Amino acid sequence: MTALAPFVIASVLAGLGVYGVIARRNAMLVLVGLELILLAAGIILVTAGALGPDTAASGNVLTLFVITIAAAEVVLALAILVAAYRAQGHVDLERSGDLP
Repeated sequence: MTALAPFVIASVLAGLGVYGVIARRNAMLVLVGLELILLAAGIILVTAGALGPDTAASGNVLTLFVITIAAAEVVLALAILVAAYRAQGHVDLERSGDLP
């Protein structure tokens, strides 16, 4: 199995995620960018685990940890975004300095 395709896909996803984090003003789109970065990390971990002689399946286990942490991060971030939207009426990161 060649590792070129999964690594190219992971690098494209990571690049899109970094662009989403840096260039967006909406907090929800920044959250989507962070999730794309975590997805790219999961793809790299699974690919590295599949290519080497990994008897403990550590790439797959670490990917499960990444998925678990990503789920907890999404729940917490969405709760914060809903609270900020209720307080301010927007989730624009440039205007969020005026929290009540």
